[in-house]
Amino acid sequence: MDGVLVIDKPSGPTSFDVVRQVRALLKVKKAGHTGTLDPMATGVLPICLGEATKVAGFITEGDKAYEATVHLGVETDTQDAQGKVTAEAPVPPLTVQLLETALAPFRGTFEQVPPMYSAVKVAGKRLYELARAGEEVERASRQVTVYELTLRDFSSNRLRLSVRCSKGFFVRTLAYDIGRALGCGAHLEALRRTMSGPFVLAQALPLAELPAMAQDRAAVARKLLPLSDALSHLPSLRVSAADAARVTHGVPLEAPPMPGRIRVLGPEGALLAVAEVVKGRLSYLRVLA
Repeated sequence: MDGVLVIDKPSGPTSFDVVRQVRALLKVKKAGHTGTLDPMATGVLPICLGEATKVAGFITEGDKAYEATVHLGVETDTQDAQGKVTAEAPVPPLTVQLLETALAPFRGTFEQVPPMYSAVKVAGKRLYELARAGEEVERASRQVTVYELTLRDFSSNRLRLSVRCSKGFFVRTLAYDIGRALGCGAHLEALRRTMSGPFVLAQALPLAELPAMAQDRAAVARKLLPLSDALSHLPSLRVSAADAARVTHGVPLEAPPMPGRIRVLGPEGALLAVAEVVKGRLSYLRVLA
C-alpha cells in the first residue's frame, strides 16, 4: 500500500499517535506523517504509507493554511491553551482599525523566534525538552512568510483568523506576538489546519472513520493519493519506458535545464524519482522502487 492518506486529525492525540493508529489499523510496516500538528490542533495531517515514506521530506516543503482562534488577555508558557497561565492583562476596546494595525506587521516576510515548547533543536536538544526541564535558552530567529492573514471575526477578547504561511511558521507565536502588539498578551486557543502543501481538508478522512474503512482495502486504496500528486508542487519531467528502467537503476540521464527539484515520471505518470538537473543530467535525490 503506497501513497498518502490525508487524515482529519482530531484534537487530543499527537501526530505520532495518529500514525500508530493508522499503521495498526491498516497493518502496514512503513508509515509516517508530514508537517507535525500539536495535540491541540485539528485538521489536515498527511500520512505517508509504503514508498511514500521515502519522499516525505519533500512533501513537507509546501505552504500551510490554518483557521485560528486567539484568546486575548491571557499568556501561557506554551503560547497555547494547553500551557500554564503566566500573565493576565485587560484587553483594550477592540475595533477593526486597531486590530488591522496590530496584524499588519505579520503579513509578508519577517523574522520569527520559535517558541520554547517546540521541536526546534538548539545545541542538539529539542526546545521542548529544555522547557520541560525548566530551562529557557536563546533562540535564533528564522525567516518566515505569511502570504495571507485575514481577520474573520472578533469579540471582546477573541479573534478568529485565517492564515496562509510558509513551512516552519508557528501560529502559536503569531498569537503571542499579536497579544504583545495589543499590549494585553494572548495565546492560541484553537487551531485547524485546512491545507498542507497540495493536501486540503476536502480530501481528509476523519480519523474516527478509519476503523470501519480499514476492513475494506479497496476503499482505503481509493482514498490514497498517488506519490506524483503528493509532490505536485514540483515541476515534472516525463521519460520513456526504456529511460524509466534506467532511472530506477540510478543512471544519470540527460535532461533539459530545469530549476530546483523536479519529479521524474514514467510514461504513465508514476513517480520514479525526485531529482535535480546538474550540468545537463539528472542528479537523483531519491529513487523509488
